[in-house]
Amino acid sequence: MDKLNMHSPDLTERNIDRIADLFPTVMTERLDDDGNPVRAIDFDLLRQELSDHVVEGPQERYQLDWPGKRAALFAANAPIAKTLRPVREESVDFDTTKNLFIEGDNLDALKLIQESYLGKVKLIYIDPPYNTGKDLVYKDDFAETAAEYYSKSGQTNQDGERLVANTEANGRFHSDWLSMMLPRLKLARSLLAEDGVILMSIDDGEQASFRRIADEVLGERNFLAQLVWEKGRKNDAKFFSTGHEYVLVYAKSKSLLREQDTLWREEKPGAREIWDEYVRLREVHGADDAAVERDISTWFAGLPKSEPAKKWSRYRRIDAAGPWRDRDISWPGGDGPQYDVPHPTTGQPCKVPDGGWRYSDPDEMQRQIQLGLVMFREDHTEPPFRKAHLRPVTGQVEASTDDGDIEDVELATQVRGTYIYKQSQVAVKHLRELMGAKVFNNPKDHVELSRLFEYVLAGADGIVMDFFAGSGSTAEAVFELCSRTGQNCPVVLVQLPENLVENLVSATGAAKTTISNAIKHLEHLGKPTLISELTKLRLGAAGERVAAESANMKWDRDVGFRVLKVDTTNFTDVLKSPDETGQQALTELLASVKPDRSGEDLLFEVLLNWGLDISLPVSSETLAGFELFTVADDALVACFERVLSLELVGAVARLEPLRAVFRDSGFASDAARINAEQIFAEVSPSTDVKVI
Repeated sequence: MDKLNMHSPDLTERNIDRIADLFPTVMTERLDDDGNPVRAIDFDLLRQELSDHVVEGPQERYQLDWPGKRAALFAANAPIAKTLRPVREESVDFDTTKNLFIEGDNLDALKLIQESYLGKVKLIYIDPPYNTGKDLVYKDDFAETAAEYYSKSGQTNQDGERLVANTEANGRFHSDWLSMMLPRLKLARSLLAEDGVILMSIDDGEQASFRRIADEVLGERNFLAQLVWEKGRKNDAKFFSTGHEYVLVYAKSKSLLREQDTLWREEKPGAREIWDEYVRLREVHGADDAAVERDISTWFAGLPKSEPAKKWSRYRRIDAAGPWRDRDISWPGGDGPQYDVPHPTTGQPCKVPDGGWRYSDPDEMQRQIQLGLVMFREDHTEPPFRKAHLRPVTGQVEASTDDGDIEDVELATQVRGTYIYKQSQVAVKHLRELMGAKVFNNPKDHVELSRLFEYVLAGADGIVMDFFAGSGSTAEAVFELCSRTGQNCPVVLVQLPENLVENLVSATGAAKTTISNAIKHLEHLGKPTLISELTKLRLGAAGERVAAESANMKWDRDVGFRVLKVDTTNFTDVLKSPDETGQQALTELLASVKPDRSGEDLLFEVLLNWGLDISLPVSSETLAGFELFTVADDALVACFERVLSLELVGAVARLEPLRAVFRDSGFASDAARINAEQIFAEVSPSTDVKVI
């Protein structure tokens, strides 16, 4: 029950409402004294609306602006004093997997992995929280100086919460949402490989503004497509059913994709099933094309209309190269070349198609004829036609029942359209069965994502990233893609550990029921009630499911994930002024590493600072009585013991690693440190030696 407002009406707000009704184009947003977005009127535009001549005002330019944009741009570049801490007990195949699950604010995570993944990510897919006025969004603490940023972002203490509810009161404002997305998009762009692609899901609420900032950050010239994903009709809608979302597709460099002659195509749905049936019939009938043609026609006739293969039933003709269908032989669009093509029986030139020949010169036409890809009519009075095979023919084919590795057969392809239709309940049902409970309301369909990823990756291996991991659909989509195609695509996921109990307070309807189910499910399993815990459960269950099924032999079957958590730096704050540093404080500052941090914690901060791949295999051993960490076969050797001996230094040097790192305070004196440097100079001069 709502409370009465025990005060007089706000006449200013009432007047703004009236102006908004009359002149909606003059409405804008500004920040109030507390830094919150509020509605406002652009008085220059209002003056123009009320004038019969051009009103002079600030210089006009084409741009998208909002309160807080400059602060958001600053947030993308401001440094942070944080690290990623490995969590072995929550990981799956920690030592061998290339997949990462980073738990924490994705703005922090994107900054921390900048050096390790700079220009290395082949595909990014994100499904950010939509600006509905009810979802939770990431709220960043912006600042004007780096020192203030350290303080406000909770880097010096644990009190700062950076997740706030985007309540219905401020949900109508675009500024908060845009300020959240802009720095993350800028950081994501730097991670993309030069031939990389980013896919971004969004709904009607922010589609227009999101595309504008995407144009600004990624470049309007790099826009590739805006897909429409229809998920089902909503019959309770008052005006139109808006059951769709969008997927914005941008390249890091569209011009580079063109230079590389990049061609995106997907295998025709149902083509694989047709080929499998053809191979089976070849085993039965051998080189008898007529018998294979008869039986495959019967097979097509028996398929239900819902089967994708039914659509391609014209591939019922059979020759030595497999199923084929007839195609027109004229030049697309008309005005093609015209030359004589003798009929093999009459010897007379065949009739030229109205659009001219499809092949640019007679030599190419003769090559196609020799390959058996041109079928002539009974005489020369009609043009011949082309044979389009399910398995495209590039050279001479002889009849054979041995088709080699079926998985490697390349079948007919098609270009995708910009429209996707898939009922949302399919994904909901799959995830409920996988997790044993309905714990997510609107998960993305991993099957459709898998097809989309396969399409834009075009057969290439590469890192796939999702920094709004949510239900983990991206990971399952990648697992399924690799299992099907034999590609090996490590996945990097980032998810904020949102508190489900806090979410439950503001939730209503179906969302409240789902969150309640999720909390009960996690409590039953003895897990913290965080969204990130659900994501990890989904990764584990999906990985087990895909790994248990038959898969392409080229896939490395990596369905594990290495858990890393965003945390404050491993090192204590030693920047103290003389007047605040007493004798006791000086003693405490001798230990530069926080007491609760392990050697492996330090190792991963070193990997980040050195810009090394944080998915590299890590092993530990005892050498000369000290714990030693080795990364990727001596790419880096580290020892963080509190007391180091020259015997240990010599043993490490004899390993001749590319890099070596020690704890600075482990050396008893400056002389000991100099001796260590001398040992490396003599034994392994190429090793890059550093201390922390």
